[in-house]
Amino acid sequence: MARATEAQKIQQANLETAMSRFSEALQSLKDPRRKQGLRYPLETVIVTSLMAMVAGCDDAEAMEAWSEANEEWLGTFLAMPHGAPSQDVYLYVFAAVEPTEFNKVVTEWVTLLRSKLEHAGDHIAIDGKTSRRSGDRAGGKLAIHTVSAWLSGAGLVLGQVKTDDKSNEITAIPELLRTLDLKGTTVTIDAMGCQRKIASCIKDGGGDYLLSVKANQPALLSQVAETFKEASDERMRAVDEEPRPQVLEAEDTDKGHGRVEVRRVRVTDCLAWVESRKLWKGLTHLVEVTRERTVLKTGATSIEKAFFVASGPVKTASEASRFLRRHWGIENSLHWVLDMAFAEDQARHRAGNAAANMTTLRHLALSLINQDADRKLGIANSRRRAGFDRRYLLKLLSGGGLG
Repeated sequence: MARATEAQKIQQANLETAMSRFSEALQSLKDPRRKQGLRYPLETVIVTSLMAMVAGCDDAEAMEAWSEANEEWLGTFLAMPHGAPSQDVYLYVFAAVEPTEFNKVVTEWVTLLRSKLEHAGDHIAIDGKTSRRSGDRAGGKLAIHTVSAWLSGAGLVLGQVKTDDKSNEITAIPELLRTLDLKGTTVTIDAMGCQRKIASCIKDGGGDYLLSVKANQPALLSQVAETFKEASDERMRAVDEEPRPQVLEAEDTDKGHGRVEVRRVRVTDCLAWVESRKLWKGLTHLVEVTRERTVLKTGATSIEKAFFVASGPVKTASEASRFLRRHWGIENSLHWVLDMAFAEDQARHRAGNAAANMTTLRHLALSLINQDADRKLGIANSRRRAGFDRRYLLKLLSGGGLG
């Protein structure tokens, strides 16, 4: 009996912590619905949808089933004068809520989670993902594309901005960056984000950058590649020539999926060949990565090179390699998880703002699950456990809880 009492106390404490945070954050969210005939408070709809999402529900129909099954319990701390919300209520609310406003609310939740971490990490990866089934070709509606900020060391989605398509990432990224606390972090972005304005935005926010340079910046790409070509040229230099760039190197090898990949990273602080160097705020280093992949079955080998511009702490090859590995890991840690554990690519929420807001809800649910330091299950099975283990659900909703 004593154990049960202690468990109940922990469960109640976690519930109170979660509800306190939800209520505080939701005060700033505008309710887009008309007050006349309003049957469900906004807080009830948002909180139950989040609980259901954490507990394994991927769409509004499943949310309705979960909230009906837990109606009596939910009614002890949420206003539910008309019983559990139906799927139509969930869809109507998420279609109507302004995505930018909902993002702000979720960012507040995540910022609080981040502030309580002892080691929140020093790396933020910015990347975009398309929710493929959210579009409607017949209706001329594009699938939504969301640019997200991923705090890799903590498993937190710090924020997200919806764009109409990939081409709008250039305008969406600065908008997203301005909402983040970048102090003490290094931000990595693929080639779409390799823009001088974005570099300045990161530096102005107190962060540093490591940006991929590709064909969309042909002059810069050519000059960075030329720098490393000069670094490999060991001929004797004339007196009036630029001295050979000095580089630091690191190498690591990965083996798996039937292949071996050797990555060689070279870093230099020589910027003499970069004509636009003064236009890139805080630019201090250039990075070259050579990937040599060998298929074990056939022995076939392929080699590709990638180039980057960097500022601040990316002073060594091993440091650059660490940030780049984490950036590439966003595919497995965020995008793949959203598709496999949350069925995001199969989601068909298309009305109004529903697709964008459901994406934000998934991000928050994933961030909450990742804060369980004792988690031994994968994301999908952790969601299943939260669906039948109320104590575990409340532990996750309270940001790791008391156990």
